[in-house]
Amino acid sequence: MEKRVLVLNLDHSPVAVVPVQKAIVLVLLEKANVLSTYDLLEIRTVSRSFQYPAVIRLSQYKNIPFKGVLLNRANLFRRDKGECQYCGSRRHLTIDHVVPRSKGGKTSWTNLVTACNRCNVSKGDKTPEQAGMILRSEPFKPSLSYFLAEYAERQAEEWLPFLESRVVG
Repeated sequence: MEKRVLVLNLDHSPVAVVPVQKAIVLVLLEKANVLSTYDLLEIRTVSRSFQYPAVIRLSQYKNIPFKGVLLNRANLFRRDKGECQYCGSRRHLTIDHVVPRSKGGKTSWTNLVTACNRCNVSKGDKTPEQAGMILRSEPFKPSLSYFLAEYAERQAEEWLPFLESRVVG
């Protein structure tokens, strides 16, 4: 049972990703309803069998304070797809402040990019324009749905209709 289950709030906003066992318990306790299942997968007990849930929706709205996607090295590399945002290299990656901190640049999603060590050293304490370098993509703050949709494209296509479009920017 390695497939995960997407949990949506009553308003269809993503809340969590849980193991199938937790999802089945929520459904059996009538705290959630199954919206989508994985094809050709089922869970069997001694007396019953269940379709393997892919997406469930909570039966009651839960007010969950949204904290946003955590800004950390792993999530920044995921957003930038593990590539230097200046040359496209996938080796010796570091984090670069687009506008250097010495020039007032903040440590934020919109000012940090993945850069290889060579490009980061070459850029130094300059903006990309001053260093004559061009960003391959504009840095942006990803939403939870952005990362869930990225996961869904590889592992759980059944989730895609339930996630908002991945608008970048």
